[in-house]
Amino acid sequence: MVKSPTKPLTLEDFLKLPETKPSSEYINGQIIQKPMPQGKHSILRGELLIAINEVVESRKIALAFPELRCTFGGRSIVPDVAVFAWKRIPIDERGDVANVFKTHPDWTIEILSPDQSQTKVTGNILHCLKHGSRLGWLIDPGDRSVLVYPPKQQPELLQAEQEILPVPDLVSGFQLTVGQLFGWLKL
Repeated sequence: MVKSPTKPLTLEDFLKLPETKPSSEYINGQIIQKPMPQGKHSILRGELLIAINEVVESRKIALAFPELRCTFGGRSIVPDVAVFAWKRIPIDERGDVANVFKTHPDWTIEILSPDQSQTKVTGNILHCLKHGSRLGWLIDPGDRSVLVYPPKQQPELLQAEQEILPVPDLVSGFQLTVGQLFGWLKL
């Protein structure tokens, strides 16, 4: 039997597909579905959104979005938290927040799930930095650590409870220690 070569799925074709739950991402021509968020992941994402937006939203400095599809540089990814400078938030013809974000976040935050590939998640953070993001965090609830990825610098591993997590300059009023971050996991 002769098999016809299958045409690889393009980014444009991927974007026409219905959304999945959990979200799927388009990376290097492949569709990769994110794992279903679990308890620790959900708590950390929710608390980060509240804490960041509490500092920046009323002053119209930036806005943190949960699980927002960002399509740029040949990929379509869904960071756990995507923070955009206020002036960079896409708007539609009515002046509302747009549904489609064809740009990188200013700050990308990923929370590692137990069955998620750290390499894939790191690849998404590096992709964001390559295309203009100001900072990336990879939070690992399993070992209570945060890998901080500044652009064009070596990543920094933070684990000590008193260490203050670096943030991009656009959210300079936001301060969080490693201990505070993982303290949200306690009931």
